[in-house]
Amino acid sequence: MPESESAADFDELLAILHLDQVDDDTFTGAHPSKNPIRTFGGQMMAQAFVAAGRTLANPLTPSALSAHFIAGGDPALDLEFHVVRLRDERRFANRRVDVMQKGQLLTTAMVSYLTGGSGLEHGAEPPSPDDPDELPPIDELLRGYEDVVPHFANALRPIEWRYTNDPAWVMRDKGDRLTHNRVWMKARGVMPDDPVLHGAALVYSSDTTVLDSIITTHGLSWGHDRIFAVTTNHSVWFHRPLRFDDWVLYSTRSPVAADSRGLGTGHFYDRSGQPLATVVQEGIVKYFPPRKSGARPTASG
Repeated sequence: MPESESAADFDELLAILHLDQVDDDTFTGAHPSKNPIRTFGGQMMAQAFVAAGRTLANPLTPSALSAHFIAGGDPALDLEFHVVRLRDERRFANRRVDVMQKGQLLTTAMVSYLTGGSGLEHGAEPPSPDDPDELPPIDELLRGYEDVVPHFANALRPIEWRYTNDPAWVMRDKGDRLTHNRVWMKARGVMPDDPVLHGAALVYSSDTTVLDSIITTHGLSWGHDRIFAVTTNHSVWFHRPLRFDDWVLYSTRSPVAADSRGLGTGHFYDRSGQPLATVVQEGIVKYFPPRKSGARPTASG
């Protein structure tokens, strides 16, 4: 991607995270110029996270976000964010954010804040992947696959991705299987010194690659295979303050898939290996294998 185009995509991310405030607890948010058929879930969650943060009386640290997706949004229309103040204390706060469009509830998100102070600390052993500066950019991994995964090739890309493993579409070409995905990520520009925006950029990015391990575990890929996937719910737990304009590693895997639903789990780490956030996402994932040659559909009834 040309530098001017990547800078424009980054500027669009900052623009959609800048919400217009209607009143104390109501905000509106726009869509970027490049959109999927339905509003990107990561966008709605990131904007809801910003809306919640703008209503805090005290500068508290976010501890968790949990979102349930109810209906798909129309990218041609602005989104409304209605904040409900559930709790406000010196060290605790809770917000509910309802994302609406033309009177319809699209998503509801719960955001909690907690400033806990010092205490016990430990973290899972981080993976030891390659230096992100030595890895190929996503544009190189998409070269030759533009017609296979056009929704990736033509998507808004305000976040730089550097895979430590083959992405799904390359893995599929090699006939491999992969039970994990690890991607270094960072914003494609310098972000303002606003912790809310850095947290929102992480939330936005957490809705990418997290379901990939469900299909790569079976040697499948978006684009190559007929797969339907839609997110039903998504949660993020924040462990430490972060900057998203420096490299962070998003390490994901799928512990289970059953009943046409799959679970993806992930951890964000900084470059020193400190865990920054944990993600769990559930999605409906359906795979439609190709019919065997010569097979005929059977009549029912």
